[in-house]
Amino acid sequence: MTVNYCYTGQVQQLLPHYLPPPSTRERPPGCKTVFVGGLPENATEEIIQEVFEQCGDITAIRKSKKNFCHIRFAEEFMVDKAIYLSGYRMRLGSSTDKKDSGRLHVDFAQARDDFYEWECKQRMFAREERHRRRLEVDKFRPPSPPAIMHYSEHEATLLADKLKDDTKFSEAISILQTWIERGEVNRRSANQFYSMVQSANSHVRRLINEKATHEEQLEQAKEIYKTELLGILTQFEQIVAVFNASTRQKAWDHFSKAQRKNIDIWRKHCEELRNAHSEQLMGIRREEEMEMSDDDSNDVPSKKARVDDSALAAQAYALKEENDSLRWQLDAYRNEVDLLKQEKGHHARTEESLTKDQQLQFLQQAMQNMQQQLIAMQEELNAKKSELEKAKEEQTHAQALVNVLKEQLKSAKEVTDSNNHDYVVKENGTISVAVFNHDKEKDAEKQRQTLKSEKEALLIGIISTFLNVHPFGANIEYLWSYLQQLDSRISANEIETLLLRLPRMFKQEFTGVGATLEKRWKFCAFEGIKSA
Repeated sequence: MTVNYCYTGQVQQLLPHYLPPPSTRERPPGCKTVFVGGLPENATEEIIQEVFEQCGDITAIRKSKKNFCHIRFAEEFMVDKAIYLSGYRMRLGSSTDKKDSGRLHVDFAQARDDFYEWECKQRMFAREERHRRRLEVDKFRPPSPPAIMHYSEHEATLLADKLKDDTKFSEAISILQTWIERGEVNRRSANQFYSMVQSANSHVRRLINEKATHEEQLEQAKEIYKTELLGILTQFEQIVAVFNASTRQKAWDHFSKAQRKNIDIWRKHCEELRNAHSEQLMGIRREEEMEMSDDDSNDVPSKKARVDDSALAAQAYALKEENDSLRWQLDAYRNEVDLLKQEKGHHARTEESLTKDQQLQFLQQAMQNMQQQLIAMQEELNAKKSELEKAKEEQTHAQALVNVLKEQLKSAKEVTDSNNHDYVVKENGTISVAVFNHDKEKDAEKQRQTLKSEKEALLIGIISTFLNVHPFGANIEYLWSYLQQLDSRISANEIETLLLRLPRMFKQEFTGVGATLEKRWKFCAFEGIKSA
């Protein structure tokens, strides 16, 4: 194999060799430079470039004074092509001079520029890989919530306007919650936060109205679904009726065997769909009846007396629907009987008579069962009517009792009014009525001694026991701290008002002088009962 290269009138030849491939050193990472040895002494850079540029673009040739050089290519794969030229003989023109010929030796060279570019490329690949992995992680990471601005009076004013807007309420309520959790509420900003909380509370009514609207829409959708399902079921009944009419003998004999088979398959499929839809509709009605029964059980007995004719009408409608479903089942039974009759039509007449008797007995039994169910439903309806009448009678009786109690209260009030007068008998024997003017001090004392509730009686007993074991008395704060452990809703003003109302049981004394002056309460019921 001979390859000719023309250069300035000379002819260079690369003669092939039939030796095994030469051994090379380990390839450095990112190698783009090769070492070329065994060059002819008269070879110039132009000749070297002409020989090795067939392997790829050459970026630099560094030739030494001796017969070797370093060639740097633009890409790494070009080095592999240059390695294949190792072992070839190179001769310049037709000269046989030793300086014009040589055996090429091409090997990998280790260059700092190549290693630096390789490191830069590896770092770039690592950055791209990290970026790709970060994108993969961010793809499955939930989005971060927006940053919450810091509290200020201006931002609080804007937030109050957002709380009144239904479209921005969710965002505004989260900001308000964050501010409160951060501790932005203080004595200065309490009123502003209270107004914002009040604005948030005003949305409760809107949410309740929306919930009620959605519930109404749900009920309407249920009604529409039930109506449409009833229409579908009616159409299924009509289709089944068509199939039943087709299977009668007048029309059945005119169909071929394949047509009869297809009609039979279609009829069975349609009946299965009809039964499935019927069960679904019955399930919806049962759920409605169960909801109605739950509502009735949760009502107060007084509300049971308010059942009106609309409930009876609803029950009557439910019974009518059940009657219709039973009628549909009866039609299905009849269809099955017709099928049995057709299947056994080829048997003897005696067998046909027997099957007819059995079918009649089956139909009679089915009719008896339906009549018993209807009778049971009628009895249940009558029982509910009697319960409603009893409830109305009880309501009338209760109303009469209320009227009697009102009259008794009125008469008792008149008696109390008459007791507030003093009857004075004059000398001439005539009786005159004079209005008795009560003493204000006695009325006040009577008002102080009366107890308003059982709780006040319990408080008086506890306070009496507490002050009895403290002979020197106790101030109102000490007494209030003790009662606060028993009932946290008791206030000091309520205790002091109760003590002032009972001056014969509790008295107030002042101890100390000047800054150490202190008011103490003592238990004086034993002294009061002696003086009474």
